[in-house]
Amino acid sequence: MAKIRMNDEYRKKILNRYIEHAEGEDTQERKAYLDAKANIMDLYESTFKLAKDVVKRSYPDEDVETCQELKNKYGQPLDVVAKDKCFYFSYAHESNADENEYESRDLSEHFDFGLYGDCNSGGYSDDSGRKFAYALYRDELKAKDCNPDIYPQQAENQDNPHKSQICEANDKALGHGGYSHYSSDRDNSTGIAKDFDKQFYVDIIGVSHCRSRTIACTQAEFDTFQMFKKQKSMLISAHATWVDTITAQKKAMAMGLKAYRYLTEGVELMTELGVDCDEADLIKVNSTGLTMYNPQNLASMIQGMKNKTMTREQKIAERMKYDEGDTLVAVANSIHSRH
Repeated sequence: MAKIRMNDEYRKKILNRYIEHAEGEDTQERKAYLDAKANIMDLYESTFKLAKDVVKRSYPDEDVETCQELKNKYGQPLDVVAKDKCFYFSYAHESNADENEYESRDLSEHFDFGLYGDCNSGGYSDDSGRKFAYALYRDELKAKDCNPDIYPQQAENQDNPHKSQICEANDKALGHGGYSHYSSDRDNSTGIAKDFDKQFYVDIIGVSHCRSRTIACTQAEFDTFQMFKKQKSMLISAHATWVDTITAQKKAMAMGLKAYRYLTEGVELMTELGVDCDEADLIKVNSTGLTMYNPQNLASMIQGMKNKTMTREQKIAERMKYDEGDTLVAVANSIHSRH
């Protein structure tokens, strides 16, 4: 039976099937991402509980109730209570100005418990909130045919129409729109974003933007809030690291498949990579060269693009293997020189 020639459709089928396999594979990078995801949700609960206690020290329940009673009696002019999920926490920091004097100054930072809340100290202007939301709800976005991996995939590219279009689709799928950073009354998010945010609102007295409403806390509490942000950033980093390994595998696969002339070579590669695949299956399912690209070598190269954290024993074994290779080369050269 004549061999079936490889074409772009078969290459796409093989590549898509491998990426689906790679995303579900139990690798170190995927485990680190899943662990970071579980950790941040545990931390959300405990950190928000602390934030709520800090807020209530400045805005006791009895004061909130009094303001609400006055509003009910006198109407809109006394509408000064609103639910908020972001806060400027501040503590008095003492620094040693010189040998004999200590300088006291307030250190403050914005902390947003919403889904799109910033993760860096820079505030609203960066994309860290978006990156966090996409990393946290990656599975949900994938199920809606969105691309939650757009930021890692476009890390080396500037903003562009394609990236903007993908982000808009992600935001729409998560229900993020016209997002307010400070008041539940002005937050018109829906769906996932709304359900997430509503867990983290606290009654606040005041009508101004949260930036001008600083709430006092202790240094230990402030440090806890900063650690919370760092853990959110760790989820973003773990997500990016995992996606980077998949992207690298995808590029290697695509390059190698271009060199294959026959479908059997693609099937052999998938077998080497531990993915069930046969010619008949590839032919009936619709699609959603060089020595280094022979199926065994390419499979080995792709598998080396994940689980990059090596144990000490693995490093020693790799070094011994390398040294053995050098020894064999030296012996071969010696034999060759004799002839």
